[in-house]
Amino acid sequence: MSEPRPSDRHDASDPDETFAEIVDEATQRDPDLAVIEAGSRTLRTRSGPPQGQDVPVRPADPEVDKALRAVEQELAGRWGETKLEPSVARIAALMDVLGEPQRAYPSIHITGTNGKTSTARMIEALLGAFDLRTGRYTSPHVQSITERISLDGSPMDPERFIEAYQDIKPYVEMVDAQQPYRLSFFEVLTGMAYAAFADAPVDVAVVEVGMGGSWDATNVIDSSVAVVTPISLDHTDRLGTTHAEIAGEKAGIIKQGATVILAQQPVDAAQAMLKKAVEVDATVAREGMEFGVVSREIAVGGQLLTLRGLGGEYTEIFLPLYGAHQAHNAAVALAAVEAFFGIGAEQPGALDIDTIRRAFSSVISPGRLEVVRSSPTVVLDAAHNPAGARATADGLSEAFGFSRLIGVVGASGDKDVKGLLEAFEPIFAEVVITQNSSGRAMDADELAAVAVEVFGNDRVQVEPRLDDALEAAITLAEEEDEYAGAGVLVTGSVITVGEARLLLGRH
Repeated sequence: MSEPRPSDRHDASDPDETFAEIVDEATQRDPDLAVIEAGSRTLRTRSGPPQGQDVPVRPADPEVDKALRAVEQELAGRWGETKLEPSVARIAALMDVLGEPQRAYPSIHITGTNGKTSTARMIEALLGAFDLRTGRYTSPHVQSITERISLDGSPMDPERFIEAYQDIKPYVEMVDAQQPYRLSFFEVLTGMAYAAFADAPVDVAVVEVGMGGSWDATNVIDSSVAVVTPISLDHTDRLGTTHAEIAGEKAGIIKQGATVILAQQPVDAAQAMLKKAVEVDATVAREGMEFGVVSREIAVGGQLLTLRGLGGEYTEIFLPLYGAHQAHNAAVALAAVEAFFGIGAEQPGALDIDTIRRAFSSVISPGRLEVVRSSPTVVLDAAHNPAGARATADGLSEAFGFSRLIGVVGASGDKDVKGLLEAFEPIFAEVVITQNSSGRAMDADELAAVAVEVFGNDRVQVEPRLDDALEAAITLAEEEDEYAGAGVLVTGSVITVGEARLLLGRH
């Protein structure tokens, strides 16, 4: 097995090299920076960060499983997540008849192209470590639909998920009857999440957009903190063909007087975000200026970080995730939580360092450079666009000492699959092309034709069934003694990763 490399060096990316020079400037900003309403915070009976489940499996009780499948089937009969009629009219109507549950708690709203779910999980862990009861809404799911709605760091249990659906079903049907189009799959789930959070009740909701921003179904909340993870070209048929156009759409989550936590962005994307912030009198904290990654070292099982937050420096932070992109996600998450608590404006100084360390050390992010098997090592990563694939390739090369890497790729047909494959070409010795069970999956032969353009015919193998593809890749990794340090990366889609996770027995 090829293990992650031990800590042996510091690795500061270029944007971080000038960090020390701008810290003084960053700490002299306007005292009104990051002013927010933290909302009420009810202490829970237990302390410390929530101990979240990994990924839930099917219910053991056959009756509960049957009921959950019935809910899944009803939801599947609605518009899927890729069929959209850009409007918040339907979700707003549902919130109205439900009594505006999304206004019962403060929230942190997250948009961007890559890193949203990992950042949401980190924010959730940090808030939980400070004894706040959290609700987290993310998408898509890896294995179970119940993952999308979490309370206190764990997915809703199936019984509660079923109950949440049944509770709002009459209101959903009422809205369906009044609108030109029925509520979509994602809109109903969003309504379930907001109602469940109010019912819990939570102290704060951490909400990831489904797509875009201004017309996304989640955008009926008025979050005091808006988080923007790195923006790249994805969903260009719906969001725009340039970074600026996509950023303009995603900037729709920035509300009047909010604080914007802005990850490193392409210049035109940053300009679009800043323009929106000016329009709504929002305050912006920028990665690499007001906060960021000071240093990072590779460590066994993850990485050791020093982060600069809005209130000061946080040292010796162990993050059990791989890749420079996860370090930057951590910096964004920390700044978002500081802004939520008013650090840098209402309160001087930093958050408690021991609590921060404890929170970050508890973070999990299934399907993100996740090791699920040894001998040979099999890693899963849900990269599905070129920018995500480049981050995955860099993280894998940095943290693992593979002498030979075999790729298993199954992608969706609406993605830039050539760009995805080109990002992985330098690190894959061979690639096994496959497809997942989703109706959106690209046909294996079509994907293989693109792969041959990128890798050449000799480095491409086609196995339409995912189980056969995994077996073929593992066989290739074990093929010769000289490649005892070989590994397998399964990637291309969250669905491919989720199905591989089940096939490999990871629950």
